[in-house]
Amino acid sequence: MHIAFVSMGTAHHGDRRGLERARRTARLLAERGHDVTYLCAQWWGGDAVPTFEHEGIEYRRVTREPAAGAFSVKLPAALWRTGADVIHAVDSIPRHVAVAEKAGTVLRTPVLVDWFGDGAGEPGSEARAAAGADLVTTPSELIRTRVRECGADEGSVRVIPESIDVEMIREAPVDDRFDVVYTRRLDEHANVGTLLLALAERRQRDWSAAIVGDGPEREAVETAAQDLRIDDRITFTGALSEPERVSIYKGAHVFAQTASVEPFATELLRALACGCLSVVEYQANSSAHELVEGVDRGRRVTSPEEMADAITQARNVPHREYDDSFDAYDHRAVLETYLDCYKEIRGGGLL
Repeated sequence: MHIAFVSMGTAHHGDRRGLERARRTARLLAERGHDVTYLCAQWWGGDAVPTFEHEGIEYRRVTREPAAGAFSVKLPAALWRTGADVIHAVDSIPRHVAVAEKAGTVLRTPVLVDWFGDGAGEPGSEARAAAGADLVTTPSELIRTRVRECGADEGSVRVIPESIDVEMIREAPVDDRFDVVYTRRLDEHANVGTLLLALAERRQRDWSAAIVGDGPEREAVETAAQDLRIDDRITFTGALSEPERVSIYKGAHVFAQTASVEPFATELLRALACGCLSVVEYQANSSAHELVEGVDRGRRVTSPEEMADAITQARNVPHREYDDSFDAYDHRAVLETYLDCYKEIRGGGLL
């Protein structure tokens, strides 16, 4: 099967999770033997080099620089030259999604829109993008609801969760330095304060914690820990590689999830697969609570006091280093869901 990905920006242009999801999906498809063309703005060197192969993907230049207007104009012809069986449009700029959908109609090529929820919204364009696809995929029920609110038919939206490397998790060594761990980019949505207050509630007990990640709010978080007089028991590791994070999760007893915005809580998923008892503070703009519904080692809380109680009660839960009930989230298993969606829309309509 030949799949044409459409996104002016790519994971090579900037750090956005929706773009990284697209890159991973394209790479896994190429590894399975499918032809993958990625229509984008150029990110590789050489003005005279209109295409570039990387990780088995053929990146094809639509514009030399990221320019939304020029990309919209040139995209239909680029799709026609590609001759793909399926168009996989990434909801980074909804206007481009709408153009891809119109081109797909003319070319009689089905269009799947992967809507992660971190794209750049434009007045009116999200509604057009949501309504024009043969199928829209989202990482969570939270984003699925938002897409439906934009006008997509209920039956044309599927949830395809983020995926993880299960084999790497099984084989990773154990770093058992910490009892409690929090991981996320430390930005305005990190909401680490809930965890800090919960740990301060347990000041008289024995514990150690790691806050993994970096970002503009790191200094403020470190200052808050100092003000609460618990900074001597918290290690700020900075950004770590995925294998390093997984090793910490396998050694930790509790993973705390408190971020106020999260289309899909991938680090929480990894921690659950590593056997952590995972404590999730409910947030209206986060899908994290979806991952712990009906899960034995998941806890939902609504306050620092409840989080402190859950961390204390974790002592009664046996430690684990791996939970095979999350094998269904492996990269290859989730890829099969995408392939099923492609086959469905190529078959002449939704089932």
